[in-house]
Amino acid sequence: MNSITHPADGRIELDIGGMTCASCANRIERKLNKLDGVTATVNYATEKARVDYVGEVSPAELVATVEKAGYTASLPAPPVAAGSEPAAEPDPTATLRQRLLISLVLSIPVIAMAMVPALQFPNWQWLSLTLAAPVVVWGAWPFHKAAFTNLRHGAATMDTLVSVGTLAALGWSIYALFWGTAGITGMTHPFEFTIARTDGSGNIYLEAAAGVTTFILAGRYFEARSKRSAGAALRALLELGAKEVSVLRNGAEQRIPVEELAVGDEFVVRPGEKVATDGIVVDGSSAVDASMVTGESVPVEIGPDDQVIGATVNVGGRIVVRANRVGSDTQLAQMAKLVEDAQTGKAQAQRLADRISGVFVPIVIALSVGTLGFWLGTGGSVAAAFTAAVAVLIIACPCALGLATPTALMVGTGRGAQLGILIKGPEVLESTRRVDAVVLDKTGTITAGKMTLVDVIVADGEDTGEVLRLAGALEDSSEHPIAQAIAKGARDKVGELPAVEQFANLAGLGVQGTVDDHAVLVGRTRLLADFSQHLPTELDDAMKAAEAEGRTAVAVGWDGAARAVLVVADTVKSTSAEAITQLRDLGLTPIMLTGDNTAAATTIAGQVGIDEVIAEVLPTEKVDVVKRLQDQGKVVAMVGDGINDAAALAQADLGLAMGTGTDVAIEASDLTLVRGDLRAAADAIRLSRRTLGTIKGNLFWAFAYNVAALPLAAMGLLNPMIAGAAMAFSSVFVVSNSLRLRRFRSTAR
Repeated sequence: MNSITHPADGRIELDIGGMTCASCANRIERKLNKLDGVTATVNYATEKARVDYVGEVSPAELVATVEKAGYTASLPAPPVAAGSEPAAEPDPTATLRQRLLISLVLSIPVIAMAMVPALQFPNWQWLSLTLAAPVVVWGAWPFHKAAFTNLRHGAATMDTLVSVGTLAALGWSIYALFWGTAGITGMTHPFEFTIARTDGSGNIYLEAAAGVTTFILAGRYFEARSKRSAGAALRALLELGAKEVSVLRNGAEQRIPVEELAVGDEFVVRPGEKVATDGIVVDGSSAVDASMVTGESVPVEIGPDDQVIGATVNVGGRIVVRANRVGSDTQLAQMAKLVEDAQTGKAQAQRLADRISGVFVPIVIALSVGTLGFWLGTGGSVAAAFTAAVAVLIIACPCALGLATPTALMVGTGRGAQLGILIKGPEVLESTRRVDAVVLDKTGTITAGKMTLVDVIVADGEDTGEVLRLAGALEDSSEHPIAQAIAKGARDKVGELPAVEQFANLAGLGVQGTVDDHAVLVGRTRLLADFSQHLPTELDDAMKAAEAEGRTAVAVGWDGAARAVLVVADTVKSTSAEAITQLRDLGLTPIMLTGDNTAAATTIAGQVGIDEVIAEVLPTEKVDVVKRLQDQGKVVAMVGDGINDAAALAQADLGLAMGTGTDVAIEASDLTLVRGDLRAAADAIRLSRRTLGTIKGNLFWAFAYNVAALPLAAMGLLNPMIAGAAMAFSSVFVVSNSLRLRRFRSTAR
């Protein structure tokens, strides 16, 4: 009896190895779900399996089930102890890169000698064999291994096609060299475009075997590089929190690692420092910049008994906070979990080539066997029968098919990079064709994401320039983001600002000081009222109107009278309205999603032409909004820039992150818009759709060539030069078709 006890139910995450395509993930998922009480989700992109189990199911059983399916599985590594450095993660693409580079160096001379008769010196074919054999055996080993795994499960993918085709080409070439006439000194591949029946004993196909292996290794390497960033969003999220904290112990401050903080501990947060963990303010008042977490640009005023969120930044005075959630219970950790859940649950599109190969490979193998049987049954020689059968396998070898996706993707992503659009991988493109709704974060995406002075309303007889000069000078001494917006706006309009004397920051109310012998107040109406400076009717109405639109208004007074109202707001980017029009032209329905109040959101939406607004949404609820839209049958694109958008970006069918935003949002997205211009979102979708269309065109012509040439191969009428020339032509067509993507133009003027 097993001495290890297991909980009646639980969740475990396994690291999966050996997957080569989305069908592998589906296969593992099905195997795990056959176990009693097990519900599993396998993500090909992150190479992880999330398993929920009920009853007596052990982790060892789960690992064994995955291994029986032909893949590897391991339990997650134990957490790193506080204060110790985590071990450096090995680069999973390093082995693939080494395999690709060695194969490339060996393949180039093989291809060159086969295609250029002038390079065919005496016994060149033996050098070709020496160089090509390691490429086909060692370089293509991942494909052979995957093909064997697929064979055990009765499935066929691109790996099966590559493995069968390259091994057939190598095997026939070895036969022709050792037992045929291809090994004699002086053998050449002349340019003979004659269709004639031969026994094939003088033909070698080493350049096709080595070339296909190298081309497809290149495609897999670039895909693996894009996959590697899938888990980086989580690492980036967890890096955002404070590393150390000043905790109060016996009335004295003590610096400790944040991991040692416990619920109930009180800690100090000074201006400019990050709040170490979620908690309640017990002493002091300040303003907290929560834009990193909530996405909203307006700082939140806090005082005793107010909640604060870990990783937000204190921009005002010193506060003391009592921790009420630590570690995995904090809002930041919960957001990291949301991102992980969204990435795990996101369906990864199976490679188009794999789907086609699943049908094509069995047909080719059946045709090859049928050809062999036909030739033998009609009295043909064994050599001629095997020549025709192997020719079928060789001609089906996907030279152009291997180029179809990587070349289009390389040109498309290269052109995108020139336009400030970064596409993470080929599976991203599958989603762009079907997207019909685009969810747009407000702050930092549609708007600039920072406070700007947008209006100055002065009382009768007051001079706007004087108001800006005095108020701007006073606010310039404050570090509050609203104050800095006013100071910048004032400096832009009136130039240099005078000096301030006797400056005081009145927490939660505003600031006061002396400027040019005037006793100036800037802040809430309550502050001015405390000094008997009541707003006249026109200023009071202006302040209420600004607040009704979701803007921030502050009052200005000096020498015993209220003089003006300054309005600060997050302004709409100049290109946003045009971008919304372009997204509509692509057949997308724009939806604004924001944590801001309804009034502010509706005002912004009206300025850019968005009809549907979902406002006052908590950061953790954004992913639920995306899920709800998906449940309604919509294929959703999400554009955002903040940490609070990361889970929604990962959950969306297509996530687009503004490059001006946080690293977490960028890592969780599928496309990154480097420019921070929303028009780039429309360009990204157009370019992705164009690239996907090019890939499909390439695949069609690659297979059309195979299909057209297969009957000739079955009849034994293909000599190596016609096969080689046809292969070369199809490859040139695929490359030139892909290069047309370089002509893609942005609509941004």
